[in-house]
Amino acid sequence: MKITIIAGARPNFVKIAPIIHAIENSRSKGKDIKYRLVHTGQHYDKKMSGNFFEQLEIPEPHINLASGSGTQAEQTAAIMIRFEKELQENPADIVLVVGDVTSTMACAITAQKLQTKVAHVEAGIRSGDWSMPEEINRLATDAVTNYFFTTSDIANKNLRDSGVDEKSIFFVGNTMIDTLLKQRSRFQKPEVWDELKLKEKEYLVMTLHRPANVDEEDKLKGLMEELILNSNDLPMIFPVHPRTAKMLQKLGISHPRLHLIEPLSYLEFNYLVEKAKAVVTDSGGITEETTVMGVPCMTLRANTERPETMSLGTNELLGTDPQTIKPAMKKLFSGNWKKGQKIPLWDGKTAERIVKVLLNLI
Repeated sequence: MKITIIAGARPNFVKIAPIIHAIENSRSKGKDIKYRLVHTGQHYDKKMSGNFFEQLEIPEPHINLASGSGTQAEQTAAIMIRFEKELQENPADIVLVVGDVTSTMACAITAQKLQTKVAHVEAGIRSGDWSMPEEINRLATDAVTNYFFTTSDIANKNLRDSGVDEKSIFFVGNTMIDTLLKQRSRFQKPEVWDELKLKEKEYLVMTLHRPANVDEEDKLKGLMEELILNSNDLPMIFPVHPRTAKMLQKLGISHPRLHLIEPLSYLEFNYLVEKAKAVVTDSGGITEETTVMGVPCMTLRANTERPETMSLGTNELLGTDPQTIKPAMKKLFSGNWKKGQKIPLWDGKTAERIVKVLLNLI
């Protein structure tokens, strides 16, 4: 069996790493399965060097399609054109896509038009918010998927409700958590820890990247002011994109406790998250990681495609109104934040289950 694995952005590699490990483990046991790792080049990330792949313990991609940035349409077209050529030159039995980035959708459609089966890891998650490009990517990808690997019962229900045959749905768990659990003992202390003399549970971690939060000046200013005002004098560590840093500078937002730092490696960032008092974010993936590590998480979004992190985990959805921050922080510092519980099949064995299913398909 030949599998082409698609990754287009840094979080995708975190999700596919355990699948590669599981494939290599099956090969070592004599199973007829091999893979080709295709990086679409959707995101350029200077942190994605050889060291990044070493941290995840995976080889560098067999090819980088270098599709680059651009508008949604330009990027989608570039990925489809380049992946079509790649797949024609290197045919596969199955194209495996993960998550919900543009590469996921573009490669799934391209593969299906070349009559190649598509497997989608993280199928069925939905936010219901069509203003998010990721939601369109999820819907389009699942519309042309053959095999649906899901992270939760909620995702299973979403797929069934959309008419997907039960036999095509495989509830396997979460590969991002496979990576987290495998790498947790290897987390690396970042330089900022000693530079700022940070102490466990005595600082906050922030990540903001969604346009609704960082591109709207009044919204960003209001959020940051409320966070600074209500953070109980704790340091706030904010690995920030240069574009967001410029916006903060333009708005005159600075404070002795607000520390804007360069984006961190996977192992360094999760070192900070694991030891934080809480995380404030608008990222879906981080809500999953905080849930497993038992770290309180405040999500500055009006919706989430990962509701299990709220119903079972440590995540709470605050929305994007700055006025929601004060009561949430009061709840945190009074010791009343929910503890969370284990989520079914988020046990570090998801990739094994995926590869077992793949082997049984052929």
